[in-house]
Amino acid sequence: MKSLATVMAVGAMALTATSGAFAQDKGAIGIAMPTKSSLRWISDGDALVAALTAKGYSVDLQFAEDDIPNQLAQIENMVTKGVKALVIGSIDGTTLSAVLQQAADAGIKVIAYDRLIRDSANVDYYTTFDNFQVGVLQASSLLTGLDYPAKAGPFNIELFGGSPDDNNAFFFYNGAMSVLQPLIDKGDLVVKSGQTGMDTVGTLRWDGAVAQARMDNLLSAYYSDGSRVDAVLSPYDGLSRGIISSLRGVGYGTADQPWPIISGQDAEVPSVKAIIAGEQYSTVFKDTRELAKVTADLVDTVLSGGTPEGLDTTTYDNGVKVIPSLLLTPYSVDKSNYEQLVVGSGYIKAEELQ
Repeated sequence: MKSLATVMAVGAMALTATSGAFAQDKGAIGIAMPTKSSLRWISDGDALVAALTAKGYSVDLQFAEDDIPNQLAQIENMVTKGVKALVIGSIDGTTLSAVLQQAADAGIKVIAYDRLIRDSANVDYYTTFDNFQVGVLQASSLLTGLDYPAKAGPFNIELFGGSPDDNNAFFFYNGAMSVLQPLIDKGDLVVKSGQTGMDTVGTLRWDGAVAQARMDNLLSAYYSDGSRVDAVLSPYDGLSRGIISSLRGVGYGTADQPWPIISGQDAEVPSVKAIIAGEQYSTVFKDTRELAKVTADLVDTVLSGGTPEGLDTTTYDNGVKVIPSLLLTPYSVDKSNYEQLVVGSGYIKAEELQ
């Protein structure tokens, strides 16, 4: 009897502890990320899970592998399971209207994460970086690498854009062109291919292989006369690596044919290594740990009945309404400061770059 009483007491204590654990659970949050093919989205997903779990939420994290129907099905399932909020890094920001209406009908808050969701009134907030400034930083780094205006040029430059179904790609491109277009008009920069505008230079799904193939075509069609590419505007590290592979294939990266100045974004480990090696000139560092943190803070504030502060209420119109947005600061990274900004912050460990 004494033994049974002990067991019952222990069981009661366990039940109390379990009940207490459930009492601390603030509900479920659904996180829909676009793909695991980009290192940054894996990092974002992990950081969001850690930040939201620390605040007492359970989390359902799904990756759609750049398959739009798959992402729609994942989000529909999250809505059906009764999540309290959705954090969505969309594949195509124009395809979610129906499922977001379902979310709104269920009282679920929707946060667009780093990619604006377009053409829907049922987007409550947007958390991202200053994406126009990302483009400005990319273009400015090209000029620094070219030593312009100390060296006047003219310099041959080719332009790459991001995925046309990602609203951010237009901000990146427009930011860059705000710096580059006046110099193109002046003749100090020459787009030898004549290819400009997102309808021409966009790279669907941010696919590095697509960028490599396009660079192959540019080199064959416009640079087989012995002229050289001096700079390449690339909006993302994955594209930069594809562009570098294409350039290497025709002899760039030697003493006789030095690398062009090539930009990038996301400070991915392979590209920081390429910067150290002198293959890629720069990248843009966006500390996704901070983005995950402010997104988790926003979710918690809203679900707790609070009012978020510091929102931009003018910049991001999704075609239906202006989405209140939290904008973080991006930083340009090159060989001179990667140790301070990327390694020093702990975003990348020094041993990962060996």
